[in-house]
Amino acid sequence: MRYLVLLKTARQAGEPPAGLMEAIMNLGGEATAAGALLDNGGLAAGDTRTRVTVAGGELSVTDGPFTESKEVLSYALYQVRSKEEAVEWTRRFMKLHHDMWPGWEGESEVVRVLGPEDFGPPPGTP
Repeated sequence: MRYLVLLKTARQAGEPPAGLMEAIMNLGGEATAAGALLDNGGLAAGDTRTRVTVAGGELSVTDGPFTESKEVLSYALYQVRSKEEAVEWTRRFMKLHHDMWPGWEGESEVVRVLGPEDFGPPPGTP
């Protein structure tokens, strides 16, 4: 099963502390070596984002920045045996922030990525 993890933050307490990025890279290396981490990356700031929306019968395009209280900062894509395994990798990632960056607040959302196997055979297939 594949899971997408989105990191969101509402408040950053200054610059990341020394050692945090190295600890994140080490955890990513461990997850990659275990065959769990397929891809990850940081996401550009809100002023570079654009939303394409369909609402009220209209299609609209709106450039950022947007006024949400939490901004999506990064993502990770995992291939794991269970949701629990994806949550454990995410918990370890968040624990690094908790332990190494006092005052930092954020959340990660773990979302299952559906594949063709989740939709059954195509119509007309025996």
